[in-house]
Amino acid sequence: MSGLGSAFLLLIFLGGAAATWAAGTLLSKTTDALDARLGLGDDLGGLILLSIAGSLPELAITISAAAAGNLPLAAGNLIGGIAIQTMVLLICDFAVGPVRPLTYLVGRLTPVLEGLLVVILVAGIEMGSLLKPSTAIAGRVSPASLGVVVVWFVGLYVINKASKGPRWSVDMPGSRPGRRRVERQHPEQPHPFASSSTARVALLFGLACAVTLGAGVALEGSGNELATRLNVNGVIFGATVLAFATALPEISSGIAAVRLGDHALAMGDILGGNAFQVCLFLVADLVAGKPVLPSAGNLNAWLAALGVALTAIYGFGVIIRPMRCRFRLGPDSLLALALFGLGVAGLFFVRPG
Repeated sequence: MSGLGSAFLLLIFLGGAAATWAAGTLLSKTTDALDARLGLGDDLGGLILLSIAGSLPELAITISAAAAGNLPLAAGNLIGGIAIQTMVLLICDFAVGPVRPLTYLVGRLTPVLEGLLVVILVAGIEMGSLLKPSTAIAGRVSPASLGVVVVWFVGLYVINKASKGPRWSVDMPGSRPGRRRVERQHPEQPHPFASSSTARVALLFGLACAVTLGAGVALEGSGNELATRLNVNGVIFGATVLAFATALPEISSGIAAVRLGDHALAMGDILGGNAFQVCLFLVADLVAGKPVLPSAGNLNAWLAALGVALTAIYGFGVIIRPMRCRFRLGPDSLLALALFGLGVAGLFFVRPG
């Protein structure tokens, strides 16, 4: 795209962002329908279907950046994207309305488990960035990149088992988590595409995935070229502007889930996407032909810590269940907003390296 004018590149970037928004809304509705028909439940549905589909822009950017040898951009988008995408919960909180915060309405502890999985995986990624190059498997794959994929699968199993047979009995009066598992359906809450066949819903889901993936390619190509022309640091650009653009599927699907009343699905979408996103380091290693994590650097370490802190804030919110809103936001979202602002400002003071 180097031969295109900056104005045209900006149009491509904005077009890719618009496509990801539209596809994200369709992803949320088709996932909701597939959850009911396949019996996955909204927790697992958000953790698997929406998290993988919503991470398709990151997948496209990871492959493109790693193939071009732009490893800091690949690492910055994957790690920095966690903080940006966690802040999507603030947008969902605002969309819920002025009466009760999102974390009050969730009414389940499954999002806390999902958040803990994110913390474990990010910790593994940060530890992996400190490993010597000689530890790479076959000289191509970091042990941490492979390890987080294994831990992700184990986490899926544990979360699914815990949601099917909880060992705790928790009373959360006033909560509205949304639709439950298929054996406890709410008949008064019809699912989208009720009159459509499962095959048609699956086809629409696949179409939305294809659009999201194609939009991710457009975002990476146009965005990277614009950042180069503006002389913007690749890590900061990947962790802020590009990460926000690729978070649009989560924003649109999260708002759609909240409007459907599926508050647990909204949180499962965001936290599940963050957990799956770090698994893409394995893809980056394979495409680049060498471990990408050593290229992460101090800026990404800062962003990883910020993402973990924001995840913990919302985990606390689900357990504490704040009842009051200020400016349509719960106190956890207000705290997350303040911390995020400080974290982004701190990027410009991080020691080089």
